[in-house]
Parts: sequence; C-alpha cells; structure tokens
Amino acid sequence: MKTKTYIFWLWCMCLLSGTVKGQQDPQYTQYMYNTMAINPGYASAKDHTSFVALARTQWVGFSGAPETQTLSFQTPLGTTGLGLGINVINDILGPSQETIIEGNLAYRIRTSTKGNLALGFRVGGRMLNLDWSKGRFQQPDAVFNENINNRFLPSLGVGIYYFESNWYAGISVPNFLKTDHYSDLAESVAEEKLHYFIIAGYVFDLTNSIKFKPAILSKIVSGAPISMDLSANFLWMERFTLGMAYRWNDAISALAGLQVNERLFVGYSYDLTTSNFQNYNSGTHEALLRYNIFKQPKLKSPRFF
Repeated sequence: MKTKTYIFWLWCMCLLSGTVKGQQDPQYTQYMYNTMAINPGYASAKDHTSFVALARTQWVGFSGAPETQTLSFQTPLGTTGLGLGINVINDILGPSQETIIEGNLAYRIRTSTKGNLALGFRVGGRMLNLDWSKGRFQQPDAVFNENINNRFLPSLGVGIYYFESNWYAGISVPNFLKTDHYSDLAESVAEEKLHYFIIAGYVFDLTNSIKFKPAILSKIVSGAPISMDLSANFLWMERFTLGMAYRWNDAISALAGLQVNERLFVGYSYDLTTSNFQNYNSGTHEALLRYNIFKQPKLKSPRFF
C-alpha cells in the first residue's frame, strides 16, 4: 500500500479519536456528490461545467422535520485556474425557512506532488422567515408571538481543498459571520456559531471493474459534540454505485447511484434512524441529480469525486 494511503487512513483515525455525537444541522447523506455546499474550494476542482440538484426529506412522518433542497452550478473560468460556483438552498426546520444564495470563487494551484490545492472564498446571504404557528414541538409561548419575515443575513466563508486523481481532503468554514439562526433545540432565535467542516475520500482499485470509495465528513461546532459521517461505496464498471453510510449515534444509510450516461448521474439514499427517535419517524429520503457539460467528447482522466 502506498505511503499516501497510510496518511489518509491515519488522518481519518485521528478524526475519530474524539467524542462523537449527533447534532441537528442541515446535512446531506450524499455529501460526497454535493461537496461545494460544504467547501467553496471545490468550485475550481473540475475542468468542466457541472449542475447538482438535491432534495432531502428528513424524518418522514414527524411534524416540523427538516426539508432541504439545493441547486448548485460550477464552471472553470478558462485556463486561469479559477472556478466559479453558485449555491441556492432552501432549508425548512420547524417554524423556520431559510433561502440561501451563495457565490463561490476558488483558485487552483498545481503542486509538486501531482496534486491540486484549491483555495476558495464564499460570499452570500440568506433570507430568514419564522412563523411560530408552524412546526412547533412545545406549547406556544408569548416570547414567540412576533414572526420574522424576510430578514436578510449576510454570509462569508472560506475553504481549502486538496485533491489528486484518487483522493481528496479539505477543511472549511462556510460562514464566519455570527448572525441570527433558528435553534431547534431551544426553539428560539440564537446567534449562529462557527461551523468547521473536514472532509476526505479515497478511491481504491479492487479489480479492473470494481472501485471502493470510502469517505468521511466531520462537523465541528464550538460548545457542541463533534458530528461524524462515514460512508463506503462500491463502484462497478464506472456505472453502478452501491454503499452504506453511518452517522454517529444518529442513522445508518443505504446509498445507490447510476451513471446513466457520460453526463448524467442519479443518486438516492435512505436513512434509518438508530436512536430512540426511530419510533417517531419512518426514515429519511434523499435524491440527487448531477449533470456535466464537457468541452471534449470524453474525459481524458476520469474523476470519481
């Protein structure tokens, strides 16, 4: 096994050494196909234009459960090493609805190790709406009588993303600005804390036709337990994907994907809650579409993330 493989797994084990628990925040089971929503550095990681659409319905059957829809676009800016990306996100949780629009600009640097280091910058904003008559878990309180309508909150973030042909790693802070945010635990408006995201993934060639693709996502918030997602996908004939994922102390997931043709990929995941909360919902569904537009008829060097 090559040295960089040891480094990859050693880094993953270091991430797992801390106390790990689940936390409620907008999340994606198919994060490995929706990377720019987490790290703006990914905006320059591709040499072609790409669209990704994702829809997530969480905790089906539970009133006020999260629902998330995302649409992203990214494209290289000529041969400058710059990449441009746009995220549009609609996120619903309890009485809260947020519409987020973000612009991402990243610059990719070729390194001496045959890899690429991308530095990304994000600027955007979100419209926060709160209707306290909807999606409440507790009894109404007088402090919640005043709704919020289209409150604009700016966002500013950065990300670092390194990748080679068969592995990647990155760290990001999607928003440095401490603005208002709905807290589902307190059922109130609170100041948003900094979120740190760490991601990594590797592609192993098991045979000529089967590839093994493990990935990890860690979310770190000051004053809260670490959240950890682990996934393992098998890619057969560069067309069919099957795998499993585990969100620590929260859910186990089944994933499937189909590369319909060179341009279109379709993905689906189903999460089964593993905590006592499983008695109050029938799982989580997530569907994803990715469409690529190439300048050449075919990719010279296939990419698997």
